[in-house]
Amino acid sequence: MTDTSSPESPENTEAPGLSRRRLLGTAGAAGAAGLALGAVGGAGVAAAVNSDGEGPAALTSVGATEVMFHVKHQAGITTPLQSRGHLIAFDLAPGAGRKEATALLRRWSHVAKQLMAGRSLAGDDTEVARDAGPSSLTLTFGFGRTFFDRTGLTAQRPMELDPLPDFSSDHLDPRRSNGDLWVQIGADDALVAFHALRAVQKEAGEAARVRWQMNGFNRSPGATASPMTTRNLMGQVDGTGNPKPSEPDFDKRIFVPESGRPAGQEWMAGGSYAVVRRIRMLLDDWEKLPRGDQEAVIGRRKKDGAPLTGGDEFTEPDLAKAGPDGQLVIAADAHSRISAPEQNGGAAMLRRPFSYHDGISADGTPDAGLLFICWQADPLRGFVPVQRKLDRGDALSRFIRHEASGLFAVPGGPGEGEYVGQRLLEG
Repeated sequence: MTDTSSPESPENTEAPGLSRRRLLGTAGAAGAAGLALGAVGGAGVAAAVNSDGEGPAALTSVGATEVMFHVKHQAGITTPLQSRGHLIAFDLAPGAGRKEATALLRRWSHVAKQLMAGRSLAGDDTEVARDAGPSSLTLTFGFGRTFFDRTGLTAQRPMELDPLPDFSSDHLDPRRSNGDLWVQIGADDALVAFHALRAVQKEAGEAARVRWQMNGFNRSPGATASPMTTRNLMGQVDGTGNPKPSEPDFDKRIFVPESGRPAGQEWMAGGSYAVVRRIRMLLDDWEKLPRGDQEAVIGRRKKDGAPLTGGDEFTEPDLAKAGPDGQLVIAADAHSRISAPEQNGGAAMLRRPFSYHDGISADGTPDAGLLFICWQADPLRGFVPVQRKLDRGDALSRFIRHEASGLFAVPGGPGEGEYVGQRLLEG
């Protein structure tokens, strides 16, 4: 049932106790100060109870961090990497169309706004995250190519949603690829993320059915002595070359421009396109390589992510540098060379992945790797040219396998009083 109650309505108030709302209220100045502490490692942790032994203690910085729902660009795109993630795709149920999709996006938007603010849901809330704050929770919503067919909105479908080309390294499972609707959930607490996942699944009701779901993780905030780029399951520092919001062309590369869209596609202004790939890492083979060989495959030192040509993680690699033997220090097929923007006509995308581990496969090897998510204003200028080049000669290719794929149009953030996708569904 659609929840139309206000956050301040009686249904959303609770008796005194250790509720999410009450915890948020106790965070106060300590929680606000904790945001800065969390940004540099979060070494301090609040006691479980107050010094007098009664009542809830203030939230730690991790729990108190809130990401806004009503923003120019949807949350979960430029939000710092979270420690827990769920990706879930839905297909509209047989007979469901634009009307049902509109009601569903209204429900999902209400759930997202409430939970991202750390509020409990009215009615049959599972209370899985009852004792936690928002914990950087984000919910991000996108539309797949087939959504527009199902809702009679094909005239509003952007050409950027044209199917991705086939790549020779693809071993794609169609049952775990694509979908009418896509939801990305991220949080810095596993229970908060799971709570949001269950809420999204329940609110789908009879309107949509789960097509696939993938669960991921990253390093927890405060786990390192100082903030650093995350590592993937190969042990490599992963994400050094990401474009940065401070760069003058960042918005142009990552977000759809506010003007100049074809008629009927103005709804994507301020949005972005997400390419989602489930990339299995052949860890048994990778881990047999000596460290030096692993570094040669990537073109960077494993210890600190610095290029093999010297410096630190953020030193620009010298792609022309040769060693005493006359050979390139960063090999011609090194992953970092082939994926570098300057090697791809300036093509760039914002990579925001999660690692995953789904146990052991029937052949006895780890079913583990990367839930690769990249964001760009146009996937034909971002993801596609880079992946084509990697597909032709990346040394890393023999250690990975692309097993699922999806492309989704993620509209701009909802304004006050709006739900996600309203400009498309009611435009």
